[in-house]
Amino acid sequence: MAKQCFKKAAFVRMLISVLSVACSQTADAQTGACYGTIADNLPPATEVVALCSQYNIQRIRLFNPNPSVLQALQGNTNISVIVGVANEDIIGIASDANVARSWVQNNILKYGNVNFRYIAVGNEISPLDGGSAGIAPSVVPAMQNIYNAISASGLGGRVKVSTALSFGVLGTSYPPSAGAFIPEIQSSFINPIVQFLVKTQGPFLVNLYPYFAYASNTKDVRLDYALFTSPSTVVSDGPYQYQNLFNAMVDAANAALQKAGAADVEVVVSETGWPSAGGTATTLDNARSYNSNLIKSVGNGTPRKPGKPIETYIFDLIDENQKSPEIEKHWGVFLPNKQPKYPISFAK
Repeated sequence: MAKQCFKKAAFVRMLISVLSVACSQTADAQTGACYGTIADNLPPATEVVALCSQYNIQRIRLFNPNPSVLQALQGNTNISVIVGVANEDIIGIASDANVARSWVQNNILKYGNVNFRYIAVGNEISPLDGGSAGIAPSVVPAMQNIYNAISASGLGGRVKVSTALSFGVLGTSYPPSAGAFIPEIQSSFINPIVQFLVKTQGPFLVNLYPYFAYASNTKDVRLDYALFTSPSTVVSDGPYQYQNLFNAMVDAANAALQKAGAADVEVVVSETGWPSAGGTATTLDNARSYNSNLIKSVGNGTPRKPGKPIETYIFDLIDENQKSPEIEKHWGVFLPNKQPKYPISFAK
């Protein structure tokens, strides 16, 4: 999505504040949650949507167009939605515009009262990943066909089209100002995506996890830096000072986009979070600390983009017991019984 000027961002925050007072709630519209469904013990979708409303979660990300979830969202325009095109559907959509039109009809237009925000064409596809390398050449053609179908339906100005990439597409991320995409995939894969986003004013969706950066290098990455709890600057990068790793990673993506000629494309963090069990430093207290501090932090922007809120989605809404390995089962903010694992407020 195109970068909003600071004045517009301030106006939006003011408007949100006014609306929140009217509703007797203070909302942080920048922070949402991912609603994964790889589990056999989740509450019905209607109850999950009610849970989101109860806890003031105004944005959710769906990894696929789950009919029961979309049906439950019908009419709840207070919740905006990212909906994903499944990786396995991309080649067919890229090769046939009619397939794209059918996908939009069945998964977007059919649910006319759902507040769709973005369509994410695929999740973490990369030419360097053996599981998705064969799909990579089809990503931009599929994005274009979905975009054309959305535009033809009259929703082109409202529903943006993108793809969710792993932070791993950056070959350099330290210091943040050195952020750059992997050279081997930039011209063939990244540049066409970025050019599409520039042209259509879509967002750069990136799955970004300080947890994995910490867990893979506990010697050099401080835990308080990863958890937003450092009392002072940890990384100095020219004029930019970083107290938390999340902002450093977001700014590395900003720097990479600037080098790719897309300084005005907005970085949206489509996944981030901290697991509560199953791995290094995976405690309830660390999960609470990361997610609570994240919610407080994202409204302030980053050192490179101060005052510009970072639209962010916490992974995961509810634990998914059928994922593997073990650590993948413990990212939820809520348990399957709808109880929060720890005290948390999505109101900033």
